[in-house]
Amino acid sequence: MQKRRHIIIFSLIVILTTISLISWLRRPKPVDVIIATVEIGDVQRTVTNTRAGTLKACRRAGLSPPIGGQIARLPVTEGDVVKQGQVLLEMWNDDLSAQVALAKSEILASQSRTKQACVIAKVAENEAKRLTKLLKKGLTSDGSAEQAVGDARAKQAACNAAKSSTEVSHARLSVAEANLERTRLKAPFDGTVAEVIGELGEFVTPSPIGVATPPAVDIIDTSCLYVLAPIDEVDAPEIKKGMTSRLSLDAFSKKFFKGSVRRISPYVLDREKQARTVDIEVNIILENEQLNMLPGYSADVEIIIDSHSKVLRIPTEALLEGHKVFVYDAENKTIAEQPIKIGLSNWKYTEVINGLEKGQRIVTSIDREGVTDEAYVNIEKKI
Repeated sequence: MQKRRHIIIFSLIVILTTISLISWLRRPKPVDVIIATVEIGDVQRTVTNTRAGTLKACRRAGLSPPIGGQIARLPVTEGDVVKQGQVLLEMWNDDLSAQVALAKSEILASQSRTKQACVIAKVAENEAKRLTKLLKKGLTSDGSAEQAVGDARAKQAACNAAKSSTEVSHARLSVAEANLERTRLKAPFDGTVAEVIGELGEFVTPSPIGVATPPAVDIIDTSCLYVLAPIDEVDAPEIKKGMTSRLSLDAFSKKFFKGSVRRISPYVLDREKQARTVDIEVNIILENEQLNMLPGYSADVEIIIDSHSKVLRIPTEALLEGHKVFVYDAENKTIAEQPIKIGLSNWKYTEVINGLEKGQRIVTSIDREGVTDEAYVNIEKKI
């Protein structure tokens, strides 16, 4: 009887062990997942550009001379740093320089004639005064006094005419200098020469009306930079001038720059009928950073619309449709679908108002095959 009982117990143990082994062998293969921890931090609601923006200089000028001619002097090359008023290009202008020199000589001659005429007028005036006094004393005739007064007036008119002639000479000099300046291309502001089109001895011609031609010299002021980017028309009404922004450039990966909205376009672009956008400009703020920022770089803009500090947050990539997440059960190594209530959200973080607690772990790799409610999982990575 005792032996039979032992056999039964042994048989039950074998059966249970077999059942357990079969169940273990038949259990689903664990799904590798990436896990993140619910934490406290800041969350911002942001608006981003729909297409890549472009880094631009606040001041850029494509310069061309107003008249045609032959390039006689080209003192700058691409990449040179120039100051406002510095000559960038000068055309052959010996004839105009000669006209300026002639105008200056004419001024000197006119000034000498004016001095002579005015000295003569002064002498005639003094003589007229002297004879007028003698006439009152009866020491000279009326005719002599009248002739002296008339002669003084005539010579004073000659003095005035000489002064007017000098003014005309100054005006002629201004005209000659203005014509000479039209042959010189000068920097309108401090900047860097981006491009020079032309060589010494080549002829340049001004652009015909309505026909765009390349500038002779392209100058850029890189001391002030901004990003021009398109924003979806739906998001545009929330954007205000002065809003804080984050900027990223492909040329400086994993680096963000501070920015401030400087301008919002007053109209909507409808180049793409199904994706209408509004152009915005965002100043880029460099905090004593010596970076080779080149206009033309592609850039992305993230404008901060609202911000909450020290709130419960999760990675946005963990959020399922219908505001749900997969919560990890460490004891059973399974995940369970959990509805939550969210607040602010951006591409990186989402605020959790309720439904989760700090320290809980959730799945971020929600798009992987097999990641479903009650799935058996294996932690591949923690973030």
